[in-house]
Amino acid sequence: MYFQHQTQQLPSQTYLLRSIRNTMSVVLGLMSGTSLDGLDLCCVRFAKNYKDFQILAAQTIPYPLAWKSKLENAFFGTTTEIDALDIEYGIFLAEQITDFTNTHSLPHIDLIASHGHTVFHKPEGGVTKQIGSGEEIAKLTGIQVIYDYRTQDVALGGQGAPLVPIGDRILFNDYDACLNMGGFANVSFDKQNKRIAYDIGACNLILNHFAQKLGYEYDDQGLIARRGTCDKSLLKELNNIDYYDFNPPKSLAREFAESKLLPLLSTYDEKTVLHTYTKHIGFQIGVSLTKSKATKCLVTGGGVYNCFLMDQVHKHTGCFLEIPNHTIVEYKEALVFALLGLLRNENKINVLSSVTGATRDHSSGRIAKP
Repeated sequence: MYFQHQTQQLPSQTYLLRSIRNTMSVVLGLMSGTSLDGLDLCCVRFAKNYKDFQILAAQTIPYPLAWKSKLENAFFGTTTEIDALDIEYGIFLAEQITDFTNTHSLPHIDLIASHGHTVFHKPEGGVTKQIGSGEEIAKLTGIQVIYDYRTQDVALGGQGAPLVPIGDRILFNDYDACLNMGGFANVSFDKQNKRIAYDIGACNLILNHFAQKLGYEYDDQGLIARRGTCDKSLLKELNNIDYYDFNPPKSLAREFAESKLLPLLSTYDEKTVLHTYTKHIGFQIGVSLTKSKATKCLVTGGGVYNCFLMDQVHKHTGCFLEIPNHTIVEYKEALVFALLGLLRNENKINVLSSVTGATRDHSSGRIAKP
């Protein structure tokens, strides 16, 4: 079998063995991805060395239809409308945090680390915007908040993404590479003692979109895609998109799908798109893993449940693909943002210039005090 499920389910996923309470920090990480599946919350107790950790509780809160629509259409809003939504979404996040902590009877939380929701991301124009006011969250929860992780990196000439790779290096350095298949697929690995990472291409953002056009929330196990047919001319056109020829650092945002992919794909029937696009992104992921020279790769994100996609990735790489336990699969990004927030709170490096292309490594994120 080419990938491995670690199915043991513990009351909490524990990687923390050697520390005592007064050297620990309890951080709540929040992540809202481009696929708009919902809000991920992950409460983590970190040891002083950061690598050892314990996930105390984790949950995905699906967005109500009204919120899903607001976030999906925020890109088209005016500056005034986006500013208002920033505050409104911050209040929404604070409410979810309160419900989450009460539901799980969590201990004292030292810090909240909130990624926010990306409205637009155009680093080439020096612009990135994530909403979810940290000030509102801090005011309503009474807990210090780290937020807005990307703006400083863009100001330093970086892509502002990806930010997770420093977490890959610290928390999951037993693997040669880390692959995440969420709204976008991205990979990170070490090369000549530097962390290299980049967005490979749009993944569930496209697959979910076309599954939803057929009346499904997503393509369960990739069954619809598997039954579809491959349009070879479309596959060739997708693989010839110039982004794949660019060298890292490079990153993508929803605009890439809106401007390049959807206009091309919308002229084909949904089942053909699902089959062909799954083959396309599986091939591109395989190419990236092969270039990384990794022999053992940690694979996370919703894409791991798409068996047809996993088949395509495996077909194009000899790398062993390991799927960890459910909690890490589902909440790795929220876990890593908890770590990024903790590093920022201690004024330590949490963004790597080798990954983003910024002029220097730096400690990024705004601090909102209650």
